[in-house]
Amino acid sequence: MSDRPIKILIAKPGLDGHDRGAKVLARGLRDEGFEVVYTGLRQTPEMIATAALQEDVDVVGLSILSGAHMTLLPKVTRLLRERGLDDVLVTAGGIIPDDDIPALQEAGVAAVFGPGTTIAEVAAYIRSHVRPPEA
Repeated sequence: MSDRPIKILIAKPGLDGHDRGAKVLARGLRDEGFEVVYTGLRQTPEMIATAALQEDVDVVGLSILSGAHMTLLPKVTRLLRERGLDDVLVTAGGIIPDDDIPALQEAGVAAVFGPGTTIAEVAAYIRSHVRPPEA
């Protein structure tokens, strides 16, 4: 059993310039005991996949408000798989219509958290869906 906390990468794909929610989530998940890396604004899918590999994360949380989720999120999941990160849990949050969620799940996004989701709900989901990290 490892004492290493679950490590989460929070990323803002695309040209979306609003990151308050991502920063609040990052801080809240740190307060919940996770190790959190925040990549900052305007990340390409390639930058996100590379950061996930370099940081050896357990979870990639994608925050998107721009409406480009159907293009960017599947590309991120594909690039993660191509880099051998099949075991990384991918979640998304932001403004994503309910009708788009099944296609995103088919592409490899495990869960989509919309407005009003609490940090405690996100933390509980992550804890219940991520294998304990190995030392």
